[in-house]
Amino acid sequence: MSYIPFSHRTEERCVRFGRSSVAGFALLTFLILSSGCTENSSKGETKGPGPGVPVTVSTAVEKNVPVRLRAIGTVQAYSTVAVKSQVEGEIIRVHFKEGQDVKQGDLLFTIDPRPFEAQIRQAEANLARDKVQAANAQKDLSRYTELLKEGSATQAQYDQIRTNAEALDAAIQADEASLETARLQLSYSTIRSPIDGRTGSIMIHEGNLVKANDASMVVINQVTPIYAAFSVPQQDLPEIKKEMAAGPLKVEASPPRSESPPSIGVLTFVDNAVDPATGTIQLKATFANKERALWPGQFVNVVLNLAVQHNAVVIPSQAVQSGQQGDYVFVVKSDRTVESRPVEMDRTVDHDAVIRKGVRPGEEVVTDGQLRLIPGAKIEIRPSSAGPGAEGGAS
Repeated sequence: MSYIPFSHRTEERCVRFGRSSVAGFALLTFLILSSGCTENSSKGETKGPGPGVPVTVSTAVEKNVPVRLRAIGTVQAYSTVAVKSQVEGEIIRVHFKEGQDVKQGDLLFTIDPRPFEAQIRQAEANLARDKVQAANAQKDLSRYTELLKEGSATQAQYDQIRTNAEALDAAIQADEASLETARLQLSYSTIRSPIDGRTGSIMIHEGNLVKANDASMVVINQVTPIYAAFSVPQQDLPEIKKEMAAGPLKVEASPPRSESPPSIGVLTFVDNAVDPATGTIQLKATFANKERALWPGQFVNVVLNLAVQHNAVVIPSQAVQSGQQGDYVFVVKSDRTVESRPVEMDRTVDHDAVIRKGVRPGEEVVTDGQLRLIPGAKIEIRPSSAGPGAEGGAS
């Protein structure tokens, strides 16, 4: 039996331990590197490019657009008549119903005619009496003319007879005037419509006593044709006068929330002075109103068409955003990123914005999704929900 020295056993254990430590260190290093590679691979996937911001776009187009002025107007009757009695008497008959359409000359009211018929008979009797007396006076004048020539009558007697004959002739003229007045008073006992129009509420009914030129009995409004009165800023007056000189200006009017097509009329009146309190001037347009779409006292949306602007650059109005530096739009670049570009907007027409400067025809602009965009952001164009024509063209 042999023994290994203590020092040799220690050295052998140290060699074994060293070998095990090296193997464990290598294994640990491999695991760490493998974990790092997996983590780096995972991190590399998250750092890849993400999806773009979903937006809808539209293409700027060049087209002719109308130059319009918009205002809130009030419909006014073409003419209004407050019917009053010209004589005193009792209403014995009303010949129409409230809200009825009437024509010029239609019978509206009848006032008791008997007092006026009595006045006519009295005037006729006075006229007949004075005519008889005047005839006798003319005979006396003829006799006294002969007597004066013969010297059988004095000049004073002749003058008295002549004066009496002339007075009776004047009385006949007065009687004839009285008779004409009585007949006129009788005609006033039947009240007729002076215009074509629509009646309002009846304010004097049968059995009531009316006085001459007192209260209105009914109000008649002429609604065909009809007016729409509206005001525009005074700075638009020169252009309005210029375009009126070239021809009639078309005006559109429609009640709020109306689904019917607007009524079409013509500008017919420009007031002779600007209102200094508001800086506006009043205009009136005349509408045929055959379909009775407009009604007196009604508020309407008025559009005054002045001219046509040719070759204007147009984009949807929702594409224009407002910022601290003014109006701007997001323009789509060829690499499907966007840039923020300031624009100068001339005006809006319906749902279109007329751009004076900043966008060229054919360029695409973002119309929805701007809140998530910044300059240089990647986008993903999605179909518009606004229907055909909203994407790829100005609506």
